[in-house]
Amino acid sequence: MSEPCPSLYPRPVVFTGADIAQIDVDAAIERVTPRIHRTPLLHSLLLDQRVGGRVWLKAESFQRAGSFKSRGAFNAALFGLEGGDQRGLLAISSGNHGQAVALAAAELGLAAAVVMGAKSSPVKRAAIRAYGAEVISEGVTLANREEVAEELASRRGLRLIHPHDDPQVISGQATVGWELAADLQSRGVTDPLVLVPLGGGGLLSGVALALHRFLPRATVVGVEPEAGNDGLLSLQSGSRVTLPGEVDTVADGAATMRLGSLCWEVIKREIENILTVSDAQIGEACWWLWSRCKLVVEPTGALAVAAALSRIGSSPPPEIVCILSGGNCLPGQIAELVGVGPEMA
Repeated sequence: MSEPCPSLYPRPVVFTGADIAQIDVDAAIERVTPRIHRTPLLHSLLLDQRVGGRVWLKAESFQRAGSFKSRGAFNAALFGLEGGDQRGLLAISSGNHGQAVALAAAELGLAAAVVMGAKSSPVKRAAIRAYGAEVISEGVTLANREEVAEELASRRGLRLIHPHDDPQVISGQATVGWELAADLQSRGVTDPLVLVPLGGGGLLSGVALALHRFLPRATVVGVEPEAGNDGLLSLQSGSRVTLPGEVDTVADGAATMRLGSLCWEVIKREIENILTVSDAQIGEACWWLWSRCKLVVEPTGALAVAAALSRIGSSPPPEIVCILSGGNCLPGQIAELVGVGPEMA
């Protein structure tokens, strides 16, 4: 089933080429570089041996607020301030985007509120409050959270920073691809397979646009959970698909029912393939990252490694990049996922 995403902006629901033209990677690089960490590109020999190709890990789990979302949040917040918009900020989030917006607001002297589902991660809710933002979660579900945010933005006069469907957010996320291109080229890597976690599509859109400009021989592929395969279905059908109900997966940051409207416009032009992985495969990836690479990565952040471990096939490409999109999770959640690893079962 295909349907438009409810708009929270004073403009048409259907994004156009003019909206895509607003995605400005160069401006985003200049804005956010002083505000964020340049995250490392790591390498694991053990993953090389397991996958059959050289595996690189872009560790956005080391980013400020624990995920890549700080890039888009800071870029959008600063863009607004440059235009004289002093309103408080509002976010819709499963957790990571909310933390990023709360951090940006605190650093820029703005109020912030975050609308997130009542079943969202308690560690992410706690982090949002620690940055000084208000959390609105009572009665909020994945299905109604945009409606709740729209009403709240109107009533309080807040400025919404959407988690993915915003040219400035996508521009910020594209700085991941810009950094990655430079780091890969410095290592002599010119034509890698780049695996990118996919939820609403902001990260995949931004990385694809940046890499196709700065590292044009790279192949960019999205990875989403099997239960939330709206991206794959959209690519297969040629139109944006909305899943019929809430998505049940350990990868809470990718539990989306549909791609963002603007993200879809980019993805359908720039992306040829999307892979899906099961929760069990995500758990195996978390186990590898924790036990072999000594990295704490949340389930959503492990989507790319899950694909590398299970879906590349018998002839993997020589260079594989996995973007680790975040590391915000409870110790108990990781313990449950990695308690019985593939070599211990």
